[in-house]
Amino acid sequence: MAPDRGNAGSPPPPYSTETEEHVKYLPEGQQFTVRGIAAGLFVGFILVCSNMYFGLQTGWVSMMTMPASLLGFGIFKALSRHLTLPFSPVENVLVQSVAGGMGIMPLGCGFVGVLPAMEYLLKPSEQGPINLSMWKLIVWSLGLCYFGVVFAVPLRRQAIIREQLKFPSGLSTAVLIGVLHGKGQTQNSGALDPSKAATFGSLALENRSLIQDENVDVNGDIIDPTEEPPRVESVKDFSWNSNIRLLLITFGISGVYTLCTYFFPILRNLPIFGTVAADTWLWTLNPSLAYVGQGIIMGPSTTIHMLLGAVIGWAILSPLAKHRGWAPGSIDDWETGSKGWIVWTSLAIMLADAVVSLGYLALGPLVRRAPSIFAAVKRRFHQGGLKGLFLPERDGYVPVHSSEDDSRPSVATRSSEDVDVDTVPRLPSPAVERRNPFDTQPANSKRAWDHEDAPPEQLVGNRTVSIGLVVSVLVCIASVHITFGNLVPLYATIIAVLMAMILSIMGVRALGETDLNPVSGISKLAQLFFALIIPQTHKSSVLINLVAGAISEAGALQAGDLMQDLKTGHLLGASPKAQFWGQMIGATVGAVVSAFIYRLYTAVYDVPGDLFQVPTAFVWIFTARLVTGKGLPYMAREFAIGAAILFAVLTALRTKAIGKSWHAYIPGGIAVAVGMYNVPSFTLARTIGGLINWYWRVYLRKADTPLIVLASGFILGEGFLSIVNLILQSSQVPHL
Repeated sequence: MAPDRGNAGSPPPPYSTETEEHVKYLPEGQQFTVRGIAAGLFVGFILVCSNMYFGLQTGWVSMMTMPASLLGFGIFKALSRHLTLPFSPVENVLVQSVAGGMGIMPLGCGFVGVLPAMEYLLKPSEQGPINLSMWKLIVWSLGLCYFGVVFAVPLRRQAIIREQLKFPSGLSTAVLIGVLHGKGQTQNSGALDPSKAATFGSLALENRSLIQDENVDVNGDIIDPTEEPPRVESVKDFSWNSNIRLLLITFGISGVYTLCTYFFPILRNLPIFGTVAADTWLWTLNPSLAYVGQGIIMGPSTTIHMLLGAVIGWAILSPLAKHRGWAPGSIDDWETGSKGWIVWTSLAIMLADAVVSLGYLALGPLVRRAPSIFAAVKRRFHQGGLKGLFLPERDGYVPVHSSEDDSRPSVATRSSEDVDVDTVPRLPSPAVERRNPFDTQPANSKRAWDHEDAPPEQLVGNRTVSIGLVVSVLVCIASVHITFGNLVPLYATIIAVLMAMILSIMGVRALGETDLNPVSGISKLAQLFFALIIPQTHKSSVLINLVAGAISEAGALQAGDLMQDLKTGHLLGASPKAQFWGQMIGATVGAVVSAFIYRLYTAVYDVPGDLFQVPTAFVWIFTARLVTGKGLPYMAREFAIGAAILFAVLTALRTKAIGKSWHAYIPGGIAVAVGMYNVPSFTLARTIGGLINWYWRVYLRKADTPLIVLASGFILGEGFLSIVNLILQSSQVPHL
């Protein structure tokens, strides 16, 4: 239970009200605890089970940061009577960092895409299939799980401190944690002012409210438009008991449905459009509550774009390819049927989206700064001719500024390195009582801190980053060599790791600006690049291509995930050092657990099969064959080129429309492609969830928290209870 600082019986503050209004403090609570790590690992295990299950089905993995925060708070809420120290917001940040680092490992280590492609789809002529033993699976996953986390630390200063990128999910998670722990101390309902949510600990309970104004109707319902900044709910809107009850009910309902699908498999494919559409063209509905929950979290824009992809792929291109004889096989055949034929179009859309969006991120800053760069070059040329372009500028006198024109960095631009820690005012307190390396705050007092970054002792040291980066890269290179031997040359692995770091920068920027980490596009760009440096005649060209893409995807995914968590911690005043080590622990355990769960599923179920179709594995192998010179099915090239050109234009428009009211109406390439290569049954369920999101937030204008709880219960219920189905399948319990 969080400390109740809002009761009338609380002791008076050591300063007057006027002083308290203008002083910020480091948040109370322990930053790094054994119980927080244990709770994070427990929640992370549930996330691993869910993401492995859904990833093998559709290739879509959720970060689940907000559900992790909810579950973490629920665990400690239930144990509150037995806690000697209260569960604080900064400890909740630790829990969700550990859980998030663990939960993304099914995708980050390639268990839902690359590894199935190697084990089940790689041909003997391509040095396949690659059958990895359990210990090699663990070595591979441990090799991929570290360097992205370490590389995110130096990116933090640029992305979060200097540029102050939004990271919308990180901001929303911080707001949610503040609501969970706040007990109404957010003071008023209304829209959060993002301009104030920049300095370290902006949303900490110890500091001032960041609410712009009150905008609540008489019933207590928030009436902000859905495109406004994240909202903070009032006490009247938020009832923890009712929400935890909702979480348990939805978890149970989704779990019961999951058990029913084992005994009645027809429930996964309901022929809502008739038997002809279902049997011939695969138009069915999988009424999975988990996919409805995923759609709720994705939102109406993404799910409608996915539905558009399903309509284009399965209602237009698939019948066209079948009737014209371009895909003469069965509709659901990946090799000769239209199911495999339309993948090439979706693949072209993803490549076009990746090239345009990531190219914009890479070249955009250069284009914006081009006038100032040109002016500087012109000035230096006029001053010193050609030599002046290469000589350093001469230092001149610097004018003395008055107090009204202070030349020092402002709070909004100053880093902790600019601050003399000894001059920072502290409240009167006894000697510092260091309870563990991450808790440097005095035990019985608050520490004043009004700077944009964390105190230096809470930051990850440069030495740790340098050593960690070298070690993690060496571990990655060694693990690839141990796993694949001479099939993957050493120079290819080194280039893949270096390229992964470059692409991770683009991924982090994209995530910070758009809330979308384009890991699919990043991996495809890596595959395209390696097709240029690895000769097509190389016996392992396809395998090398897959490994390079997997390394790039792992780095970008882990760096982006930690950056979202660091944004959450930055706003709530959590220690970046504690988050870093929490993520490292979660990644280590998640890599090992994911390997075991993956082997369990592949040992019990047919992969690919009816339940686990592993569509992303086919996307991976098709991409590798495409860029290494393999042929395309008849007429697939023409449609792929046309789709690539169209979505290159649409992605450019969508990129320019960020922040505009019409941005959501331009189809997103990745969402359309995902709807195209997944069978319609999954997309329809997600679209239902997206429409529920629209109805709740836009039509009814209700607060977000109950919706997040509803979606979390649906997703976690099916993901966790799928383990029971796994046990039933391995025990050969008959279906009904």
